[in-house]
Amino acid sequence: MTKQTETQTVLVPEGYMMDRKGRLVPENLVDKHDLEMNDFVQRMVGKAKEQQELLRAFKVESFGECHAFLDLLAEKYGRKLGGEKGNVTFSSYDGSKQVQISVQSSLAFGPELQVAKELIDECLNDWSEGADDNLKVVITDAFDVDKEGNLNTGRILSLRRIAIEDERWQKAMKAIGDSILISSTKPYIRFKERDADKKMVNISLDIAAL
Repeated sequence: MTKQTETQTVLVPEGYMMDRKGRLVPENLVDKHDLEMNDFVQRMVGKAKEQQELLRAFKVESFGECHAFLDLLAEKYGRKLGGEKGNVTFSSYDGSKQVQISVQSSLAFGPELQVAKELIDECLNDWSEGADDNLKVVITDAFDVDKEGNLNTGRILSLRRIAIEDERWQKAMKAIGDSILISSTKPYIRFKERDADKKMVNISLDIAAL
């Protein structure tokens, strides 16, 4: 007879336990303290996973109810909503409670960004004498990558706020704009209520924040 561990897909024979190194140890050779610790941890993690499933179901239910209410409102005005539903706030009558849905987009850059970088590098080379050092640092830092090799979207987009008349710079800024791609979108739902200081605060569903 075999049994499956909680965290692994391998099958462990009845009467054995798997240790941290993946070795099978007869249960009668496992220290009583380790047996008690194992049972305790398995029980608590099991409860945590139950709560996780409840939260997941609550999230699905909450989105469903919000979207259904939006459809109901659209019906009232003879409209039919299509596409992603997001960036909307529902408020209680007294304004003390809110439900917010927001859609956050993740941006990426297309090959046009390489063209923009070459144009900017050309500008920097020509401006090297007498150019503002702070400006050069800002421009250079914008194209630095993090440890995972990802570009900083915010820094690159901030370059478009720098007003420079050079035609090459203007072309580079257009290339940056043309390179922007929406790589993914993710909807979020938040619940808020007014606290004692009359401020709207999030109702935390994060166990670490409670």
